[in-house]
Amino acid sequence: MVRLLVLYGQPKDPAAFDKYYKEVHVPLAKKMKGLKKWTIGKVLGTPDGKPSPFYYVADLCAESRAAIEAILLSPEGKAAVADVPNYASGGVVFVYTEVQKVI
Repeated sequence: MVRLLVLYGQPKDPAAFDKYYKEVHVPLAKKMKGLKKWTIGKVLGTPDGKPSPFYYVADLCAESRAAIEAILLSPEGKAAVADVPNYASGGVVFVYTEVQKVI
């Protein structure tokens, strides 16, 4: 399995990010078909108590990188990707990772 990890930087207006993400982006992104797993979550902090460079994380999984890329190239995927600049005022990093279950 391959994961597309989406790391959102600290937004200029966290309340606006939260509202837009919940009310607009998630419903838009839910229209994408073919993901095996999709999780989201607000960063709670770092182990050492220092500020995190990231505010929010999304975790999208599919059988392969090609599968994720096909999902993102679908009309629904293109709409979701095009929407990101509408709320990600703190920047965003996209990283593909191989997922290996340990436990």
